[in-house]
Amino acid sequence: MKKLFFAAIATAALTAFTTNSDPLPIGAEIPKPDIKMKDISGQLVSLKEAKGANGLLVMFTCNTCPYVIKNQGRTKEICRYALDKKMGVILLNSNETGRTSGDSYNDMQTYAKEQNFQWYYVLDSDNVLADAFGAARTPECFLFNKDNKLVYHGAIDDSPADISSVHRAHLKEAINDLVNGKDISIKESRSVGCSIKRKG
Repeated sequence: MKKLFFAAIATAALTAFTTNSDPLPIGAEIPKPDIKMKDISGQLVSLKEAKGANGLLVMFTCNTCPYVIKNQGRTKEICRYALDKKMGVILLNSNETGRTSGDSYNDMQTYAKEQNFQWYYVLDSDNVLADAFGAARTPECFLFNKDNKLVYHGAIDDSPADISSVHRAHLKEAINDLVNGKDISIKESRSVGCSIKRKG
């Protein structure tokens, strides 16, 4: 009984919403596109600058969440796929309370080097962008079209915890629909992961 109780607590901690606002609705424009954030390269970059010819993939992530770690391979695969489709890619680390325990800027640089990131990975100071997006978890994805409109929000696929049980790659299908000029067949899915560790 005790094991079940603590397992339930752990699951609740991983999946709990900690956002102060509702998630960005489908059709909304990219929020705060001009805010500059520090990339692992040392450069400052905005969402507007990160956008590609066909749109922008924004993913809230971190270095430490078990679900991020489980999705490492899938994250790299979908980011490379988006770049190949002429979409901008930017990953945001909003874990403000983790800056001294695995999610510092230096930790981000080390993590990105280990994972061979070929895209932006930026520090979301004071959760400004996470709050503007209404992002709650890591990993959590937001896909925008070339007109800056949100067309997909949610998970990379339908089995974040177990790659062997994936039946549909939601984000990849959304990218395919987008670049082929089709309506996005599934516009929203449920993100599963760790809560974003907001300041305060």
